[in-house]
Amino acid sequence: MLLTGSVQIDAERAFARAARGRRLASLIGRLRGQRARTLPIYHPASQRVVVRRGVQAIPLDAIRGTLEPTRAEDFDAEFRPAPHARHRWQRVWMAEQRGAGLPPVSVVPVGDAYALRDGHHRVSVARARGAIAIDAQLDDTLLI
Repeated sequence: MLLTGSVQIDAERAFARAARGRRLASLIGRLRGQRARTLPIYHPASQRVVVRRGVQAIPLDAIRGTLEPTRAEDFDAEFRPAPHARHRWQRVWMAEQRGAGLPPVSVVPVGDAYALRDGHHRVSVARARGAIAIDAQLDDTLLI
């Protein structure tokens, strides 16, 4: 994407491109007779202890779901944003464009992938910007 120099305009264009990709993927899926691919929701155990393993870079394509059911509506399976996520998504995009230090996302290992606990907009923006990895706080959820 060609940047204009205006962070606000660039954020609006980036969101429009990501949202358009979501609409196109949904339309193609409907034409093929497939259901919309929503963000998978992983349900952690009700009683759990969280053990923090530290921050490390993980591949963005290894993040495949969420622990937050409310966020599943905000993003599709490829973390493309829904129209109502526009303002928060653009604020995160602009912060990243300005070089602000964003906190690491919080993930839980699920098999060979990860489920997001926190940082859905940061993951969506990172994917839209073409990043291949993101700093993540790895948490293990242990049953008690």
